[in-house]
Amino acid sequence: MIPIVLRANTEYYMGMAKHWIAGAISHPGALHEELGVPEGEKIPAKKLAKAAKAGGKEGQRARLAETLKGFHHGGSRTPGHSNVKNASSHAGKLAHS
Repeated sequence: MIPIVLRANTEYYMGMAKHWIAGAISHPGALHEELGVPEGEKIPAKKLAKAAKAGGKEGQRARLAETLKGFHHGGSRTPGHSNVKNASSHAGKLAHS
């Protein structure tokens, strides 16, 4: 028996994967409200972990929050790599060296 290999339209999937977070967050602040944590304050890790075990929308939102918590926000974490925000300052330093 010959295995059948299906190739996905990579352009279609790459376009979808590009902004999946924006599509996943349809009600900003809803998790804070459900957990009774004022907006602007961090949700305690224990409270988030407990909510992630729950079912329904609260559990889904908590699991997404745990996933997003692991992402690197803002600047680069690796020495030698710069993000767009700091690229001009690095270029200026190099020009003056």
